[in-house]
Amino acid sequence: QVQLVESGGGLVQPGGSLRLSCAASGFTFRSYAMRWYRQVPGKERELVAGIASNGGSTAYADSVKGRFTISRDNAKNTVYLQMNSLKPEDTAVYYCHAVGPGSTYWGQGTQVTVSS
Repeated sequence: QVQLVESGGGLVQPGGSLRLSCAASGFTFRSYAMRWYRQVPGKERELVAGIASNGGSTAYADSVKGRFTISRDNAKNTVYLQMNSLKPEDTAVYYCHAVGPGSTYWGQGTQVTVSS
């Protein structure tokens, strides 16, 4: 059974940091590129960051470049999103997404709220 389980969301003040984790199981994690998306009610899901299957390359949305860092540990089947200098506009549900040979998978999401 394929599972992507996000964790690490919560309430944080502007300027603060959070680290999201996404634990994968049920598929060959090391063969899949991983992405983080976010979504605000009433808006389309937005791609935030992506990382290649071997971790060799990463990419970021302009809105988070320099503040967020995506990484992965293929030995632990986990992808991370380190979020620093958080802003109120980063408030959203964050989803991890696996893209691989002939299939894609989504997690259930974790809420991030940036507010004073």
